[in-house]
Amino acid sequence: MLTSRKVLLVVLATASFLCSGAYVSSDSSKACPVTKPNGYIPPGERPSSSTHGNSALWTTLWPDGTVVFRPGGPGFVAPDGSLTMKFLWWRGVRGKLTIQGQRLDAPAPPLRADIPGGYGDTGFQATGLIFPTEGCWEVTGKVGESSLTFVTRVVKVEKSK
Repeated sequence: MLTSRKVLLVVLATASFLCSGAYVSSDSSKACPVTKPNGYIPPGERPSSSTHGNSALWTTLWPDGTVVFRPGGPGFVAPDGSLTMKFLWWRGVRGKLTIQGQRLDAPAPPLRADIPGGYGDTGFQATGLIFPTEGCWEVTGKVGESSLTFVTRVVKVEKSK
């Protein structure tokens, strides 16, 4: 028989597990309309199920639309708590890539991007996207008048005890 104390412990344990980021509910996709890759690939590149683009810009999206930060995994957490992950882009039009983004599900500072030089005016461009917080993020890359927007979920999984 469950006592009210046991019920409370189960509720608290479940809430703690859900808030830890170790579990992403299937309902979270409704809260965050992540972009599914459309399979468009840059000229000369191999087909990939994670590629998303149009006739001017392309990028690779993370599985299930979720960028996961976990101990020992890709990306890193900065001292201020922001989360940095590498994103690859391809430019089919000439110009400098700029990236901006905003959190859709709660107030947050804007996304920042590290876009190193040395990649020329077209073609491949490595970048680092800096998400100030976890959450649902809309990201837009632009070169001149061309742009590509996607939505991704960002979660951080803490070390398990």
